Amino acid sequence: MRRGQPKNLSESFDVMRQDYDAAKQTRWRRKRAGVGAVGTTGDYHYRSEADWLRMIALSRDFMLNEPVVAQGVRRLVDNIVQTGFQFDPQTGDAGVDTELRNRFTAWAEDPERCDLGGESTFHEFERNGLIQWVVDGDHFFLPIGDRLQSVEAHRCRTPSNAARKDSKVRRQGRACVHGVLIDETRRHLEYWFTRDELDPMSSFTRIKDVNSVLARNDAGHRQVYHVYRPDRMSQTRGVSLFAPVADVIGMQGDTQFAMMVKQQVASCFNIFRERDIGFQAPNEEPQRGPRQTDYMADGTARTLEGLGPALEIAGWPGEKLQGFSPNIPSPEFFPHMRMLLQFYAVNIGLPLELLLLDPTMTNFSGWRGAMDQARLGFRNVQRWFGLKFHSPVWRWRVRREIRKDASLRSFFEHNGEAIFRHRLNPPGWPYIEPMKDAAADLLMVRNALTSQRRRAANRGMDWEDLGTEIVEDNAGLIVKAHRKAQEIMADPQNKGLEVTWREVASLPTPDGLKVNIATAAGDQDETTATTGGDDDAQ
Repeated sequence: MRRGQPKNLSESFDVMRQDYDAAKQTRWRRKRAGVGAVGTTGDYHYRSEADWLRMIALSRDFMLNEPVVAQGVRRLVDNIVQTGFQFDPQTGDAGVDTELRNRFTAWAEDPERCDLGGESTFHEFERNGLIQWVVDGDHFFLPIGDRLQSVEAHRCRTPSNAARKDSKVRRQGRACVHGVLIDETRRHLEYWFTRDELDPMSSFTRIKDVNSVLARNDAGHRQVYHVYRPDRMSQTRGVSLFAPVADVIGMQGDTQFAMMVKQQVASCFNIFRERDIGFQAPNEEPQRGPRQTDYMADGTARTLEGLGPALEIAGWPGEKLQGFSPNIPSPEFFPHMRMLLQFYAVNIGLPLELLLLDPTMTNFSGWRGAMDQARLGFRNVQRWFGLKFHSPVWRWRVRREIRKDASLRSFFEHNGEAIFRHRLNPPGWPYIEPMKDAAADLLMVRNALTSQRRRAANRGMDWEDLGTEIVEDNAGLIVKAHRKAQEIMADPQNKGLEVTWREVASLPTPDGLKVNIATAAGDQDETTATTGGDDDAQ
């Protein structure tokens, strides 16, 4: 047997076995802290509440001080929320649908009725809640009376002595994860919030500092709208989208700052000294600015000389000075910065061109392809956000209106849960190529591939409002045209003139409509005109 060959059958099969390389530790793979040989829940990875709160604080600092981060988050939210989500009641009764829609709109647009603090409209809750989800990882809304209260993520915390003093936490199978009490099935039971005036530097140890809110009331309705999107089913709290790129964001800002400082220094002066062989300089250099002396750890001294604008450098006799202008930033700087920004943009779901509002590095096809993929993510977030926040708020508002209004209460008694049915229409996006996209919409509607309601919803419009506006505008135009036609024919100077509202209004004809026009009564000549449209319509 040659050296290195398996010695027996068992070893032969062991060598032949194929495993995942990722499961093996090698010297080429760095050892990651916290990665063990046993499985853990999603909550395990942020088990330290101090580390979790520090991650939130770091993410908020990025929003405050990094030059691109805040704009990227706002641009993401602008694309997802835009002018707000539209509610389309589906109760089966048109009158009830209109009534519920009007009542919700009146409540949502009045800060005094919508916000417990009297400052924010429902649309502002939409925007700020989604921003906090991106930055902090999650956010909370509490329905209190007829109004909503917004609660930031850091206020949902666990007192340090809760496990020792609170009997509910000590019960078998229950645990509290950063302020959320869960049972053995991971069902959320309670949320523990600190008082808003609590000093962030003070300790949070006492149960009496907690404002405990049941996740659901006795009827099973949610009392806390927890806006979070876990990556694992065993995850109780959210995590900032900045977590995987925290180092990238910090380094990007540091690199930008270092480059600007480097540019400032290079703009001051750069000089090459050229001296002849045997050049003898005086013992003392001329002073060009204020000096200070620093003493090093080894006892040596270092003299630092200040610089200023309009500084004049004079050489010694026999010395030639030559200016030097370095290439700052270097050509490699811009690709490197784009790579760092790309890492950040991808993690929050934005194309780099949209983050920078600069499509010059791609062509139209590249821009459209990137936007199409980004909008898949936008729609996914819209659906999740609607289920986590908008739909619970709608049901809560309908329940409040049922208590107040006898007619709605009667409808609920006769139709039950039908009064809560609704369709949430998230905003859409404008056409990238208006002619092609509009033609595609027209083709889908004509061939019964979509409804007008869904087509309008995909474009960020409410068909109920749009249809009403179209009918009312056309009706108003026809009435005005009819009146004007009657005035024309009633004028004695226009005796014998026959005019209808159609000539006055001159509404556009449908695509593909054929119109025959006779030149005179009894005349055999006839002109046929076909309006524009696709071949199938003609």
